[in-house]
Amino acid sequence: MSAELAGQPVIILKEGTSRSRGRDAQKANIMAAKIISESVKSSLGPKGMDKMLVDGFGDVTITNDGATILDEMEVQHPAAKMMVEVAKTQDDEVGDGTTTSVVVAGELLKRAEDLIDQDLHPTVIVDGYRDASAKALEILDQIAIKVDPSDRATLRKVAEVSLASKLLADYREMSELAVNAVLQVAEKNPEGGYKIDIDDIKVEKKPGESLLDTALIEGIVLDKEVVHPGMPKRIEDAKIALVDSPLEVEKTEFDAKINIENPEQMKAFLDEEEKMLKDMVEKVSSAGANVLLCEKGIDDVAQHYLAKKGILGVRRVKQSDMEKLVKATGARIVSNLDDLKANDLGKAQLVEERKIADDKMTFIEGARNPKSVTILVRGGSERLVDEAERSIHDALCVVRDVVRDPRVVGGGGAPEAEIAKQLRGYAQKQSGKEQLAMLAFADGLESVPIALAENAGLDPIDIMVQLRAAHDKGQTWAGVDVFEGKVADLKERGVLEPHGVKMQVIKSAAESAGMILKIDDVIASAKSKEPPGAPKDTGEGGEEGASEY
Repeated sequence: MSAELAGQPVIILKEGTSRSRGRDAQKANIMAAKIISESVKSSLGPKGMDKMLVDGFGDVTITNDGATILDEMEVQHPAAKMMVEVAKTQDDEVGDGTTTSVVVAGELLKRAEDLIDQDLHPTVIVDGYRDASAKALEILDQIAIKVDPSDRATLRKVAEVSLASKLLADYREMSELAVNAVLQVAEKNPEGGYKIDIDDIKVEKKPGESLLDTALIEGIVLDKEVVHPGMPKRIEDAKIALVDSPLEVEKTEFDAKINIENPEQMKAFLDEEEKMLKDMVEKVSSAGANVLLCEKGIDDVAQHYLAKKGILGVRRVKQSDMEKLVKATGARIVSNLDDLKANDLGKAQLVEERKIADDKMTFIEGARNPKSVTILVRGGSERLVDEAERSIHDALCVVRDVVRDPRVVGGGGAPEAEIAKQLRGYAQKQSGKEQLAMLAFADGLESVPIALAENAGLDPIDIMVQLRAAHDKGQTWAGVDVFEGKVADLKERGVLEPHGVKMQVIKSAAESAGMILKIDDVIASAKSKEPPGAPKDTGEGGEEGASEY
């Protein structure tokens, strides 16, 4: 980029830099964000469609999870990447509502574009959106329904609604499974409420059997087999030692040479090594352990001695699994075998190696009150199991959201329609130009019931007319019943969603729309040239095979 000064060109930015300003920059950014929003809109709701995504290596993903779709799309446009971040934030924070947040953000930008065409300044629109967002959150708090965080029936309904738009919609057992898993790992806070870490619920996948064979294991499942064929494959009333140091004679870190002059010295050297390994096993045995789970390796000789002692051993257990085992069995991880005592051992009713599909897995189950559990997901194919895992993750997250913040709202676009109605009334009382932006925000929120209606093959205009009429009559929870094809009271139908998910949708969508609207200049540096003869990068971010948006 250059400018003229007294006839002389002044070079400001390096050659090849592109720049778009003002309306052009805004239009391009809004267009990119709208395309991202449109691409996921058809997957919203129980009647939404799935997407098949094929990456550069030919791996296939079939899903209707908004965050997964956008993550796999390898988006290039900078404004479109911001929309992907909206879905990612939504997923990290509350675990569900990713598609909704992107659809609402796209709709807010579409409405803003119309206002910019009417010569309303973007800053005025951003201010109006900010006020409307604050008011929307206030209205949401007022209409939210308080529930009992330990009421299984309510939690099951919330999980069922999350699964209704997923592959597992017909498997009611999955919602029960999610509720049981979350309540099992929930810990009461001293000041009231519950503390839940979703990572305490391990989801282990194994293709085979059917989705109905998915089970909750009150303990941990390790994708590892018992290390030695002579070891017992099943131990009841297990006393478990967790060790994160190797049962091997470690090599010295510096170069060392040993001069051996005769076979006797060689034998003594090997005998000493064997004695060290035998001592290690003796320490495990004398502590009273009959199961050894080791994060590092176990030498062949040590395996032999463990087998002779009747100790079941598993090696190279992941660190994350070791941490879960602590919560599940009550054991303490020991770094030095000399420190292993009887009170460091964990307890479980059963430790057993089982053959699942082609692989052998070790089950540790039946602890007294496990604070870490495993869901073993089965299914007819690998794609099916992957999508089932994503669906279960969303169900676990929504149950966790309600247990942590025990407030729910109706589904089917009911809260969005109610907030839009009240926002319009609030906007009419404002005197500045922000009023137009607030009305646009209300229209943007109504994109959720409209998308639900469109995806169910209904006439969106008919539905919106009925929906607005119902809300004007004071029916707060009137929403789109996609199965009956009409507007109905969805709270009565038991269609409930977490308050936290809706709150995050409004926050994420409003903030990201405001951020994109405030951009009036896009300066893109030229891509650095590769040295001649360098192989072309065809992976993510490369020029070949990269999608335009």
